[in-house]
This record gives sequence, C-alpha cells and structure tokens, in this order.
Amino acid sequence: MTQSENTPRCVLALDLGTTTGWAIRGYDGLITTGTASFRPGRYDGGGMRYLRFTNWLTELDRLSGPIAAIWFEEVRRHAGTDAAHVYGGLIASLTAWAELRGIPYQGVPVGTIKRHATGHGNAPKHAMIAAARARGYSPADDNEADAIAILHWALETWGGVA
Repeated sequence: MTQSENTPRCVLALDLGTTTGWAIRGYDGLITTGTASFRPGRYDGGGMRYLRFTNWLTELDRLSGPIAAIWFEEVRRHAGTDAAHVYGGLIASLTAWAELRGIPYQGVPVGTIKRHATGHGNAPKHAMIAAARARGYSPADDNEADAIAILHWALETWGGVA
C-alpha cells in the first residue's frame, strides 16, 4: 500500500475481541481511538455479536470514511476456546465486510506490534498502555492501546513495506 505521506487516507486499526480496541485516522488526518463492546445480550442469538460488529463497521465507515485500508492484530494462539471462537467469528465478519466493499485488509502479528511500540516483542499489557500514553493518548485499556500501536505501525511502516 504505497501512498504519499501528504495524502491522508482513512485507515482503521483493530484489536479484535469481545471488547474491540479501535483507532482510525480519518481522511482529514485526525486520529480517533476507543473501544467497542460486542458482548452478547442475555436474549441474543449466537450471531447477534457479529451482526452488531458489522453494523458498527458500516457506521464507522459512514461517519469517518470511506475506509481505505484495515489492519488488525493477528492472533495465532488464544488462552481459551471461547476467545478463539469469538476471534474467528470477528475475523470472518471483518474480512467478509471488507471484501464486499473492496477494502484491503491485513493482519499484523502480535510480536510485530509489541516490538514496534515498545522495543520488545513480548511486552506486557501495561507496557503497551505506557507506549500509547507516551504518544499522547489516554487509552481506556490494553485493547485500545493495542489498536493505537497497530495504527502507528501501519502508518509509520506503510503496512510493513518500509
């Protein structure tokens, strides 16, 4: 993904999970960050989490977009089966949503993100939060801090090309 440094595009970075961290650089160059909860409600069917996620993506695209590229944390190992299932469903929803719109997307290995943000590929959560704070952000949690790190990695390395 090559582009001129002076040509801002809307770029989205995600740390996928029940609490999804997100960071977006709008077409105007402004960076906004936060978290979104996709915890199912008491009476929700199994697919409601993913329907809410895709609706959230559509609204983000409408309000801040159009989204030109998406980067997300590529997790290869989860502590529990439930977390792995949720992550897989969110990845499937994200990639299908992006494919339908012709938006390129790329996973970034966890170690790559941590190394870029802190200098250590196995940095703990508190170090990722500290790295985001050092850049002038006030992340609510490690999910938001990870999304901030992904966004800066993508912008500073042109998605790993630099």
